[in-house]
Amino acid sequence: MKAKIFAVLAAAVVAVPGGVAYAEPHAHAQAHAQEHRGHDSVRYAAIKSCGKDGDAKPCGDWRLVMHDGSQSMLHDAQTVALDAKGKKLMYASAPIAVSGNGQRIAYLTKTGKLAVRTIGGGVKLFAKDALPRVDQSNITLRLSDDGARLAAVISGEKVQSTRVFDTATGARLGSVPGDMIVLGFSGDGDEVLTTADGDEGVTDLAVYSDTGEQLVRGTPPQVVSLNSPQALSGDGRTVAVVVAGRKPQLVLYDMRSDQVVDRKKLTLPAGDIDMVDWTGDSQVTVHLVQYLEGGNKMTIVQIDTETGAVKVRDRYRMLKGMFVFAACGG
Repeated sequence: MKAKIFAVLAAAVVAVPGGVAYAEPHAHAQAHAQEHRGHDSVRYAAIKSCGKDGDAKPCGDWRLVMHDGSQSMLHDAQTVALDAKGKKLMYASAPIAVSGNGQRIAYLTKTGKLAVRTIGGGVKLFAKDALPRVDQSNITLRLSDDGARLAAVISGEKVQSTRVFDTATGARLGSVPGDMIVLGFSGDGDEVLTTADGDEGVTDLAVYSDTGEQLVRGTPPQVVSLNSPQALSGDGRTVAVVVAGRKPQLVLYDMRSDQVVDRKKLTLPAGDIDMVDWTGDSQVTVHLVQYLEGGNKMTIVQIDTETGAVKVRDRYRMLKGMFVFAACGG
């Protein structure tokens, strides 16, 4: 269960839309991201579980599992979360995230700094005060699909804003109000999709720019609000959700017109929906995970939003004995 919760929070949320007239921006960035979803990119990051049943704890270094099957250790990354006073929380792993294209990993270093590592490149260390001194088990990191943007979400009793950074420079671009739950970046990484409790017990969705400006907010129909995770298109207005169950379907909702603009029946492989991401103007990518004793199985499918056609992009079985994992998202 710990693995499942972590995967939902850390991913790729981070993880994107298609099939409607408004989708367009940053096609070159999306094409570039697709180009790198290959053997030289990260499938997922994982950390080993130590201890007996009921007393499991994270141990060892974070392990990066690549698409070509190779593995490497993230030796400089913090493994165990610390509380606000710097004491180890032995049963909580430190935060980590993998970009949708598998090219960047965000984490905390063993010296306590926020960092983003580029595969085949260097490591960008952020300023010492990039994050407040808080219980690190309350920090969730989310990278955009191309890894160019990073959101640091801070939960806990004290409400704190989500900080949005440029990963190339480490500069803080803006903040999203702490009472908004961050679901992830838009397909092009320019916007952040959030949710919050609205009036009379309903659930609202809101879109913020990466600099922290609220662009649109509304109350979607229950077919959208009750089926998570939701994903925002690069057009900054179209939300995609996958309705699971006996008759799965893809639902597209336009936040500006407050209308469900399309529904497509789907045929999906087995698994719980772990992530939904826009990976093109007319493509939504879905991660489906099966939690098995012999190792979790992940199936990744691409959905054509114009036709509803489903294509399997990748299938793999994860390492045994993991405490938590963070998949690559889109």
